[in-house]
Amino acid sequence: MSFTEEKRNQIKRYILEKISEDGANVAKRTAETFDISLNTAYRYIHEMEDQKIIKKDKDKYGLVEISETFVLNRLRGELRDEDLIYEKYVSKYIMEFPDNIQKIWQYSFMEMMNNAIDHSEAEVVMLSIFQNFVSTTLLIDDVGIGIFRKIKDFYGYELLDDAVNELFKGKLTTDSNNHSGEGIFFTSRVLDRFAAISDGKIFTHDKYSEAVRNLEDTRALKDWKHRKGTLIYMELSNFSKKNLMEVFNMFSNIDGGFTRTHIPIKNIYETYPVSRSQAKRLCNRFEKFQEIELDFDGITEIGQGFAHEIFVVFQKSHKNTKLIPINVSENLGKMINHVKHTIN
Repeated sequence: MSFTEEKRNQIKRYILEKISEDGANVAKRTAETFDISLNTAYRYIHEMEDQKIIKKDKDKYGLVEISETFVLNRLRGELRDEDLIYEKYVSKYIMEFPDNIQKIWQYSFMEMMNNAIDHSEAEVVMLSIFQNFVSTTLLIDDVGIGIFRKIKDFYGYELLDDAVNELFKGKLTTDSNNHSGEGIFFTSRVLDRFAAISDGKIFTHDKYSEAVRNLEDTRALKDWKHRKGTLIYMELSNFSKKNLMEVFNMFSNIDGGFTRTHIPIKNIYETYPVSRSQAKRLCNRFEKFQEIELDFDGITEIGQGFAHEIFVVFQKSHKNTKLIPINVSENLGKMINHVKHTIN
């Protein structure tokens, strides 16, 4: 049986996806999915082995990965210009990819490396690059003050968690004269996986449990809970169709201003949110946006005080900010409607 090139590529991509997931029973799963013989499935696998794309380790297949780590020292003048760092260490891994992927990596890396240079106060920053046929991962690791601690101290927050939560909104910076406060927000949105890790806390748009599992499955990050400073984890598919400008436009008005934001409530609260105090902290800086999506995916309950503070107290005093609850369960919808119709 002769397949089209498109079909052959589809089979290979499926094999690579399954190998990147767990690497078990790949040939059998491929044969069943595409209704091909086991021999045909193995032919594709052996072809990619010969091409050094995959490798067999005991009973499992894995992706062949290259990696490099660079130590950048401030005293040696190596922590000055993020664009030069990109050209010297990163660009050779990215330059063969399509334009959309190159632009995403250029933006994401330079924003995050600039943060390490300007904000971390670290004397040394480690840059690690991991690449296989499917994806590219960059780590920026410093032993500075720590991103969440710096935000907490600058704004006078009570808890590190409050600093983590503020990053979900965007427009947050400790140096408004030189920074817009948008870099982490948009970088976390345009990449496939992103995490900022510091003082045992994680900022990520992935589901929290999945983010933790991903970190603990990564050999270099197993000690993430005890790391000093800040670790930035960035991952993007080498076949990504994402477009940087499209992501910008999702959160911009017609003039291009950053006017909309999206907040995943589940990533902020480990248990269901109850109190007015929690709601007040959540609403901090909401007035900087015209439209805010409050994503309740994974949240089954909220307290009456929490709901009333957001959808009545805040909304009444900030009529120019539109709050849009999404992924609302039936119970949550009833609670929100209840407080909205409460007679004060």
